[in-house]
Amino acid sequence: MHARRARSAAAAPPWDWKLTIRSTLLYVLAFNLTFFIQELFLVLPKAFTPGLRPTLFHNNHQWEGTHPLASLFQGTGALATVLTSAGCLWWLKRGSGTSGNARLLLIWMAYCGIFMALPQVAIGAISASSDLGMAMTYLQLGNTTRLVAAMVALAALPPIALWLTGPLLALADSPDRIATPGARTRFVFLVATLPVLLGTVLIIPFRVPREWIEVVLLPAWVAVLGVTWMQAGAWRFDGVRASGNRAGSVAKPLAAVLLLLFVFQCVLRPGIAFH
Repeated sequence: MHARRARSAAAAPPWDWKLTIRSTLLYVLAFNLTFFIQELFLVLPKAFTPGLRPTLFHNNHQWEGTHPLASLFQGTGALATVLTSAGCLWWLKRGSGTSGNARLLLIWMAYCGIFMALPQVAIGAISASSDLGMAMTYLQLGNTTRLVAAMVALAALPPIALWLTGPLLALADSPDRIATPGARTRFVFLVATLPVLLGTVLIIPFRVPREWIEVVLLPAWVAVLGVTWMQAGAWRFDGVRASGNRAGSVAKPLAAVLLLLFVFQCVLRPGIAFH
């Protein structure tokens, strides 16, 4: 059996680099859409709160005025991204998103929502000035509760990353692509790890100008915390059915990324006042 698998893997057709490019562009699109959702839902609750005058930017938000609920509403952005991710996970589980591009976008939206939000729980447990730290303070969560919440959030990251590895491997256009542990490891590197690393660099133009630690830190932790587990665990997924990626175009994801960059830098960068 192992010999047959080795021969089958050797017969795999040459790699289609368009899939790597599509995955990179769709990761960039998913990350920035998720970040926009986070900031939008940090702004919207404040916009409906008397005394608060929030403004939405391409890489942040701010507000004027005071209200006791302002601290609580610092947690609504992470909540929105988690709910978005849950919706994408549910959609993936139903088998929706028939085209390769649609399925890749769902995978990356689910990924970014979780890995952008859950680490903030751990940060909030140790930093009262962070977004979730402010929300935890408003809710009067004690140190023990914060520690437990942080541990649960961090413990959830590996199984979620590994669960997403299955749908990712299913994008293979041939069973030979994922027939062996080595083939699966290579596939995940070319469709997830490499695109996420390249995408992290491409995300920078969406976030400047701002302090470099703010520009780089969030994309870096979203990239490293999730794709590391996907890459490390790819070899284990024996039995995933290659359903074919139904090769989508590169042009559409590229156009979507460029349009979103225009919106971020030309529309959101000056700031949109929600008051």
